[in-house]
Amino acid sequence: MVNAVGRLASMTGYATRTGAAVGVAWTWEARSVNARGLDLRLRLPEGCGDLEPGLRRDLAAGLARGAVTLGLRITRDTAAGSATLDPDRVAGALTRVAQVEAAAAAQGLPLAPSSAADIVNLRLLSDAAPGDDTLPLDAIRADTAPLIAALVEMRRAEGAAIGTVIAGQIDRIAQLTEGAATAAAARSEPQAARLKAALTAIGEIADGVDEARIAQELALIAVKSDVIEELDRLRAHVAAARDLLATGGTVGRKLDFLMQEFNREANTLCSKSGDAALTAIGLDLKLVIDQMREQVQNLE
Repeated sequence: MVNAVGRLASMTGYATRTGAAVGVAWTWEARSVNARGLDLRLRLPEGCGDLEPGLRRDLAAGLARGAVTLGLRITRDTAAGSATLDPDRVAGALTRVAQVEAAAAAQGLPLAPSSAADIVNLRLLSDAAPGDDTLPLDAIRADTAPLIAALVEMRRAEGAAIGTVIAGQIDRIAQLTEGAATAAAARSEPQAARLKAALTAIGEIADGVDEARIAQELALIAVKSDVIEELDRLRAHVAAARDLLATGGTVGRKLDFLMQEFNREANTLCSKSGDAALTAIGLDLKLVIDQMREQVQNLE
């Protein structure tokens, strides 16, 4: 059977985006991995704190679950300021350097000689006002929308692949469930024969045995070995899993809960089987359910 698969998203993904303006370059990097809820971790350099509230809103709007780390790296082009040296500032800088060196000598603190390169790199020489750390925040912020979109798209692409795998696993569980029903029916006659043989043996070795009590015990054994309810619940879980898969969206938690129910029925089936063929099918069921749960835990 080919299951319908709605739009699903994985919780793992990666995206990066770079940009530049005069004298500044930046790199955004977004990573996400599995988490119980939505855990946002922002790593922004000094001077970019104003971006955080909007970034958190945008991430929460596009993502429902996952541990998401969003980082920003900024580099400055130190050569950009050196191309426009102000002569007055150069003279002032030289005066200040001389004053610092003289004060250090007076205190007996030797300083290494200043080189032209050291002086050129002083921020006092740039056209910008001293202490000006202005960043093009609007341009930097504009890159976050395509960055988040790329992260969401990668998570959806992986979610689609996971959905295809899960659909096949649901089909396999359905096949094994019907195989278990066939094996359970096939064991009924041998099981009845064993019960009759046990009843005969008990009658031969025990005088005055209460036949009603024996019948009750045999009925209890039969009830304990009946797996009809487990098979019915497995079929219901298969239908529910297919519905969730077809619905799509943020169904990871619901599917994960359903995996617990699948596993519970498979365990009960194995404990009640009393038959090698049925036990083998039960073990195969447990294996597929475990594999499916690993996939489900990656879904948003």
